[in-house]
Amino acid sequence: MTIQPLTRAALAATLIASFSHVALADMTPADVQVPDGNTVALETVGVGAITYMCEAKGDGTMGWVFKGPHAALNDSDGAQVGSYYGPPATWEALDGSKITGTQLATAANGDGNIPLQLVEANPAEGEGAMTGVSYIQRLNTQGGVAPDVACDDGHDGATAVVTYQADYIFWTAN
Repeated sequence: MTIQPLTRAALAATLIASFSHVALADMTPADVQVPDGNTVALETVGVGAITYMCEAKGDGTMGWVFKGPHAALNDSDGAQVGSYYGPPATWEALDGSKITGTQLATAANGDGNIPLQLVEANPAEGEGAMTGVSYIQRLNTQGGVAPDVACDDGHDGATAVVTYQADYIFWTAN
């Protein structure tokens, strides 16, 4: 029996779409898994950019230093439902509710990709979509790492903007 490429793609898409959050959690590194007792409240895809600046680091060497993100948070249909920006790292829904948080853990996600991340949310400001969020996961990262270009005394103060994409999953306590 021969399966045509389009049929294989359709079967793969169906299989991927059928994964439950439990199955996907099993594929997520333990360091960035959300503790038991929490439920997914909102799933978004962040599409945007991260700014880096060439400057002296704490050890005196020159390097690209993270300055902050700016991304649209989109729903599964591609409609913008919020924004992600910082510092401090802030997730804001279009209804004006927003949260900041404390990074608990990261896990590598391959060369050229920013790490996966688990953040514990601070109480929300304003009422709306971010009210009650307990954790934020950053998964399926693509891009976003510091540029692979010269950063030395001759480039001090230069900025670089690098595009990235990531899934941001918002959780609430049961």
